[in-house]
Amino acid sequence: MVTLADVARHAGVSASTVSYVLSGKRSISASTRERIRRSIDELGYRPHAGARALASSRTHILALMMPLRTDLYVPVMMEIAMAVTTAARAHGYDVLLLTGEEGPEAVRRVEGSAIADAMIVMDVELDDPRLPFLRQAERPAVLIGLPADTTGFTCVDLDFEAAGARCVDHLADLGHRQIAVLGEPPAVYARGTGFAERTLAGLRAAAAGRRVGLLHRPCEGTHAAVAATVGRVFEERPSTTAFVVQNETAVEPLLALLRHQGLAVPEDISVVAVCAAQVAAHASVPLTSVGVPAQEMGRHAVERLVAHLDGHEDTGTVLIAPDLTVRGSSGPVAVPAPPPGRTERAGRGHSG
Repeated sequence: MVTLADVARHAGVSASTVSYVLSGKRSISASTRERIRRSIDELGYRPHAGARALASSRTHILALMMPLRTDLYVPVMMEIAMAVTTAARAHGYDVLLLTGEEGPEAVRRVEGSAIADAMIVMDVELDDPRLPFLRQAERPAVLIGLPADTTGFTCVDLDFEAAGARCVDHLADLGHRQIAVLGEPPAVYARGTGFAERTLAGLRAAAAGRRVGLLHRPCEGTHAAVAATVGRVFEERPSTTAFVVQNETAVEPLLALLRHQGLAVPEDISVVAVCAAQVAAHASVPLTSVGVPAQEMGRHAVERLVAHLDGHEDTGTVLIAPDLTVRGSSGPVAVPAPPPGRTERAGRGHSG
């Protein structure tokens, strides 16, 4: 059996230095800490979890709160969770996954039982009911997502407002003057889910700035729901020449419906999405898209949390800049666009 003393000899440090790295009781230089981590990995040292917790008053466990809802695209949520788990292990932490919709009770349970050293919170709403309890908790937390008031919180997220604006600017540059948005299911907006609301805010602001007509319609991802929503869009705005989609499950039904109606993508209709990169790249028509950087979001969240546990308290927001990848679904508008200021209903500010 490999002992702590074996690790110390292998790393060329004292046993107490190894202990400090494992316990987090003292700040150790990054180079020394990394050397000890390598020795632990190479020797296969596994400290006894119970003894380590008693010695350090730490569990070396991070609680990840990830409610799994049927109206959210679960693969992206799981990709973020995997990124959190991988990054946590690199720093010597395990992850406790809480998937129930317990809300504030989950925060109380982690705080009251001391089952984890810190919390990572996903699926953040603008007025999330967990926030007051997180503010009072002794254990630090990082939010993957932005509430309406970020004061006192450490947050990591894609800049969804900029993502929405980027989609509109791309289409406007191609000459599109009437854009329809197929959004998340209605329940996502009813909860005030941060990423959906912020994307919509970015879409609306950019459309107003570019004098482009914008019609937003929440939509379930079933074929029937997409068919009804698309039919409604063309009834209300027959001059629509582009769709922005923020709902992965609606992508293929939309493309199938456009084909069924004899509309070619992108020759007749352009489609741009805010979605997982693999969804965009493998769609029946490869989609121009702003990807959701799940790996980067998970890694940033863990790094900020571990830094806090190591004594480097730093609240604030990390917004990842959107990256729009042009593929085969967006092109110049097929018919001459009306001059700025005379777009259909653009001046009325109607966005659903």
